[in-house]
Amino acid sequence: MSEVKRVQKPDKKDANQLKRGWTTGACATAATKAALTALLTGDFPDPVTITLPKGETPAFPLCTEKLAKNFAQVGIVKDAGDDPDVTHGATIISHVARGQKGTGIIFKAGKGVGTVTKAGLPIGIGQAAINPIPRKLMTAEVEYLCADNNIAPDFEITISVPNGDEMAKHTWNPRLGILGGISILGTTGIVHPFSCSAWINSIHSGIDVSRAANISHVLGATGSTSEKAAQDIYNFNDEAMLDMGDFVGGLLKYLRANPIPNLTLAGGFGKFTKLANGALDLHSGRSQVDLDWLADIASNLGLGKSDVAKIRIANTALEALQITGNQVPLAAQIANLAHIQAVKTLNGAHINVEVIIFDRNGKLLARVGKLDV
Repeated sequence: MSEVKRVQKPDKKDANQLKRGWTTGACATAATKAALTALLTGDFPDPVTITLPKGETPAFPLCTEKLAKNFAQVGIVKDAGDDPDVTHGATIISHVARGQKGTGIIFKAGKGVGTVTKAGLPIGIGQAAINPIPRKLMTAEVEYLCADNNIAPDFEITISVPNGDEMAKHTWNPRLGILGGISILGTTGIVHPFSCSAWINSIHSGIDVSRAANISHVLGATGSTSEKAAQDIYNFNDEAMLDMGDFVGGLLKYLRANPIPNLTLAGGFGKFTKLANGALDLHSGRSQVDLDWLADIASNLGLGKSDVAKIRIANTALEALQITGNQVPLAAQIANLAHIQAVKTLNGAHINVEVIIFDRNGKLLARVGKLDV
């Protein structure tokens, strides 16, 4: 279960100078510990310190607190550091209430936290969208405090996030079937600025949801234009559209171990030129179009020497394609080579692959591969 946003490149800062932040799961854990401490002792620890999975012990200042006879509530403002996170600055609120004897720890979704409505995610249908690691962290803190006070850990923990329903619209939660708000996330408790892991985790979750829904044909698109153009061809269900973006390698490698019978890869000429040349991360900061290689491809297709020379000094792959015009089937050859790379990466998995290249207006340029649909 995951939610991510379109990541922007850092502004001139070196990656190792960027400030780390804290996940929603870490904030929820800190708020829960502070609330339960107040409920048991009458005092709110401020700041409150928690222990993360790798042993870090960050301290969190409280922004809101409320104490009554049978519940306590704490809010903590999430600091995502230098990561362009949609939940940066959000208030993560934990409402901890005494539960019925023997019920144990129960997690609930408050306002702004999503509820799972589709199978294939690590949390069951109907459950609060609080991921397993945050649940584990909160459970550990509750059990420790209860043991220290010689009481049973019978508490209801409701996590809420004001305006979380609006934040969720900028994530992929709705497509994953997580409705009503954001997810409470985090495997380490730490947000690493401009990390790719959250996006790739979202791809994995999308594949899991597709498989659980018995979807036999899925789409991985590099962007919204190619996604819409492919959608116009196939009319995919939401569960069938995987948020691949630049991470074609992350998608293909996970499908290799978790196959779905038919896969359409859709994207622009520049992105798929990089895939055709063996790149599995298509982000402009991590792979570049090799214009000499592209010129050699065009030459082998029969393009004249003068135009081949122009391709070698072109500014972009799009300019290279414009240079060829209709003289040689360059887009079709790139689609063919991209298809070969995709099949190679799948390494024998029983998946039919189709590659479709669109221009920036969504016009079909090339289509290679056969599906069983």
